[in-house]
Amino acid sequence: MAIEQVEVTDFFQRHKPFSDIPQQELSHLASRVEIAYFKAGSPILTFGQDNQHWFVIRSGAVEVFRRDGELYNRLGEGNFFGELGLMRNRPVRFPVVALEDTLVYLIDADTFNHLFDNDEQFADYVEVEDRSRLRDPSPDKKDNDSLLTAKVEKLIGQLPLILPPNTSVQEAALRMTEEGVSSVLISNEQVPNNQASTENNDDDTDDEPVIGIVTDVDIRSRLVAQGLDLSTPVTDIMTSQLNTVQSNQYVFEAMMLMLKHKVMHLPVLKNSRPIGLISHQDILRYESQNSLFVVKSIFSAQNVDELATLKEEVHACFSRMVDEDANSQMIGSAMAVIGRSFKQRLLELAEEAFGPPPIPYCFLALGSMARDEQLIVTDQDNALVLDNRFEPKVHDEYFSKLANFVCDGLDRCGYTYCKGGIMATNKKWRQPLNVWEQYFTQWIEKPTPETLLNSAIFFDLDGVWGKKVWAEKLNRLIRQKAHKNSRFLACMARNALLRTPPLGFFKDFVMETDGRQTNSINMKRRGTAPIADLIRVHALSVGAKGRNSFSRLNDVIDAKILPPGRGADLRDALEFIAMVRIRHQAFDLEMNRVPDNDIEPEYLSDFERKNLRDAFQILSDAQKYMKYRYQPGRHL
Repeated sequence: MAIEQVEVTDFFQRHKPFSDIPQQELSHLASRVEIAYFKAGSPILTFGQDNQHWFVIRSGAVEVFRRDGELYNRLGEGNFFGELGLMRNRPVRFPVVALEDTLVYLIDADTFNHLFDNDEQFADYVEVEDRSRLRDPSPDKKDNDSLLTAKVEKLIGQLPLILPPNTSVQEAALRMTEEGVSSVLISNEQVPNNQASTENNDDDTDDEPVIGIVTDVDIRSRLVAQGLDLSTPVTDIMTSQLNTVQSNQYVFEAMMLMLKHKVMHLPVLKNSRPIGLISHQDILRYESQNSLFVVKSIFSAQNVDELATLKEEVHACFSRMVDEDANSQMIGSAMAVIGRSFKQRLLELAEEAFGPPPIPYCFLALGSMARDEQLIVTDQDNALVLDNRFEPKVHDEYFSKLANFVCDGLDRCGYTYCKGGIMATNKKWRQPLNVWEQYFTQWIEKPTPETLLNSAIFFDLDGVWGKKVWAEKLNRLIRQKAHKNSRFLACMARNALLRTPPLGFFKDFVMETDGRQTNSINMKRRGTAPIADLIRVHALSVGAKGRNSFSRLNDVIDAKILPPGRGADLRDALEFIAMVRIRHQAFDLEMNRVPDNDIEPEYLSDFERKNLRDAFQILSDAQKYMKYRYQPGRHL
């Protein structure tokens, strides 16, 4: 079927990665495009099919599925699919069905592979988008936070030091000291000072780019121990016939090479040129960014100073999980476990400093930590439940010191003080169990929007230390009383509607609740928080036991209190908004900026902008339904 080439070219110029392709190449690409039309509900790709085309959506929408029929993602105009099989020369692994009437451009495998092999910017975009834009909306994604999925390039910290063969060992040692490295690569090529070229060399050559390596150990054992002169050329003590690893190989492959050949260093190559040098210590350091290793380090810390130094490890763990495509529930849960571990270790240190507690207590986590939805931009929300034998004049000095020790320690570890004072240092939130029971009874049985405005966070609580059974007792009290009280639910719903989605976000500016005009949006205040608030109200109305928003939403869906399909849409909206927020914070860390929740439109891809609109609209519709369902006087 003939296609108007000008129209195709115009479409490509509006969408990445085509918009970065040179005009001549783009015109050639447009001339080779075919077109196909699929009616809503019709299959486009089936599992196991031999596919020879790359698909670009001109109009309409599609759904991508796993082989077991589970929804993987939805794609719209300007998005693409089918690249995975072409890059790996494998049959279709992810079936695709037209969600609505859909028009697609077909690019044959030869043309795609030519672009992929010859345009590095195109290849990088397709590879990154294949990983990052196709986010799994399901919170059941398996944890892949391991050496099995990480690429070697993640371990490269700096360009390698490369010297010519005629360098003396003394000069090499001086350069190694200046650069702060323990090894140097030896190359016949003319390489600029500490600059490893990653460009393809136009000259045909059979020479190896790296002919050897010299390490601190080589200088000690092969020069000093042998009594050789410092002017000895590095070629006399270097290790030749090197084992190398490609930048796109997996970390576990590099580790196996080291074990097999009993070497401690591996040059990293890209396009046949050295771009880095990794050691077994780099692998150990990378594996230490696993959340389990971070937790182990927390409990090994001997004081608050040592705990405070682990903040960078927490950030590295967070970034690693984002890089490896963990979903929001996995990341939120891991960060919450780390946050609880900081609290637990601080409480251990407090008891070592002040002695055993005079009466039993339970330290509570509130809000996102209790929901297993914590990220790296967070303040601390906590409280203390004390034994009913509590006597202020006798016991409060101890628990005041303990609370201050823990809250001050959390602040040093990256969990800033709560601006609203919801911390155990506030005497109001450091009370015996029977007072807490009175708090919740009064909040639920005599509710007003004002009294619940700052207490809603207490309906997400979890015990992290001490008599954790008291936390369960309070949660049980909440479940028993909340779902029966329509007035309480109406007040909670009213407060949950105070934070609305930013549907004006994609215009010139939005008006924040504090009166600021800004062209950025706080993705917590206007995105994840209102969804969590909304889900909490529904969960309280059905007596859900879970605290995590995804878990609560499953109970709400099972209770059939939402219109058909709305629960699944809400789950996808929460996952997408959360991942945009998460990726933004990871990008801030990568750019050495202080991470925050504020996102500017220019940092969003076309896909993110379109899907954020859809997600915010889902939230807006869900809030309208909640307002209707929990309006005062309405029978639930």
